[in-house]
Amino acid sequence: MDRTRWVAVILSVFLSLPLCAQVDKIVIPAGTPEDQALQAIGTEPDQQKKMAMYDEFLQKFSANPTAVVYGNWQLAQVYQQAGDNQKALECGEKALAGAPHNIDILVTQTTIAQGLKNDEKIFDYSVRGGDAFNQIAKQTKPEGTSDTEFASHVDQEKEAAQNSREFLEVAAFNVIASTSDAKTRMAYIEKFTPAFPASRFEAQTVSYAMMSLSQLNDMPRLIAFGEKTLATTPENLPALLLLANAYSDDPKPGSLAKSVTYAQKAVTVAKADAPDADASRKASAGAAHSTIGYVYMKQDKTAAAIPELKSATTLLKGADEQSYAVALYRLGFAYAKLNKVNEARDTLTEAVKIAGPVQKPAQELLTKVNAARSKGTVAQAR
Repeated sequence: MDRTRWVAVILSVFLSLPLCAQVDKIVIPAGTPEDQALQAIGTEPDQQKKMAMYDEFLQKFSANPTAVVYGNWQLAQVYQQAGDNQKALECGEKALAGAPHNIDILVTQTTIAQGLKNDEKIFDYSVRGGDAFNQIAKQTKPEGTSDTEFASHVDQEKEAAQNSREFLEVAAFNVIASTSDAKTRMAYIEKFTPAFPASRFEAQTVSYAMMSLSQLNDMPRLIAFGEKTLATTPENLPALLLLANAYSDDPKPGSLAKSVTYAQKAVTVAKADAPDADASRKASAGAAHSTIGYVYMKQDKTAAAIPELKSATTLLKGADEQSYAVALYRLGFAYAKLNKVNEARDTLTEAVKIAGPVQKPAQELLTKVNAARSKGTVAQAR
C-alpha cells in the first residue's frame, strides 16, 4: 500500500512538536523532490515498473537517509505483493538499517517473515516492535513543552500504534506456542515478557515458561521464575501449580510446606466448586489436590492424603487423563500403605487402563497389592 501522502502530511505533525524520542519516524516533507518522485511512483499500476522506479528513486536520493529508508520500505511491500518474500525481506532489512525502531517497518517485516514461515524472524521483528512501542512513553519532554501537551502527544502516539502493537504481540506469542524445543521456547519467553508487559497472554506465557524449565530440569530457575511471577500476580494459577509441584520434589528443608501452601492457594484460586467452573479450572484444582496428597504421603500423613487424592481423582476424571492416572496411582499407593487392599486394587486397576508413563508402575504396584496379605507396606513412595 502506498503511503506517500500519508507520510508527507501526517508526519509533518511530528515536526511541530520535536521530541527527543527513541522511536524512529520517517519524515518526508510535502513538496520536496523526494515527495514528488514518490507521488509519481504511487500512480504507476504496473508492479515491475514500480520496482524499477523505486530502484531509480533510491539511487537518485541515496544521500538522503530518510528517503533511502522510506524507499526500501515501500519496495519491500511491492516485492511482497508480487510474491517475492525473500527479496521483500532483504529490502525491509535495508530500511530497518536506517530506522531500526520504526514500528510500521517492523510490522511489514513481520508479515513478510510470516509469508516465509520463518519463526525466528517473525519473533525478532515482533519483539523489536514491542520494544519500540514501549519507548514511546519514555520520550524526553522537550524544553518549552507543557506537561499536558507532552502527555497528550505521547498518548496520541501510543493510540496510533496500538493496533500494530497488538498484531506484533499475537505474532510473537504464536511463535512461542508453536516452538517445541524447550530451550528455544524459554529464550523467546525471556524476550517476550519485557517487550509486551501486562500481555493478554501472560497466563499462557507463564505456563509455557514453567513447562519449558521443567523440561530442561532447571529447578532453581523454575522456582525463581515462579516466585517472581507470583510477586506481581499472586493468583497466577499456572505459577501456583507448577511451584507446588516443583517444591514437592525439592529436598531442601521447608520445601514440602511451601508445596502445600501453594497447592492450597491454587485450590482457592481455581474455585472448582463454583457454578461457572470450567474443565480447566477443575483440572487445576484436581492437580493441586493431587500434589497435596503426594506431599502428605511423603510426610507420612497417609490418612490425610487419601481425601485429597480422592478429590483429585474426582476433579481430574474426564478433564486430564494423565494427571488422573497419576492421582489414581498415588491414591492406590495410599490405600495399600494403610492395608486397604480392596480399595487399592480397585483404584490401581483403573490406573492400569490408562496408557502412559504411569501405567507400568501402576501395574507393578497392583501386582504387589494382589500378593499382599494383612499388613506391611506394599511399595516405596514415588
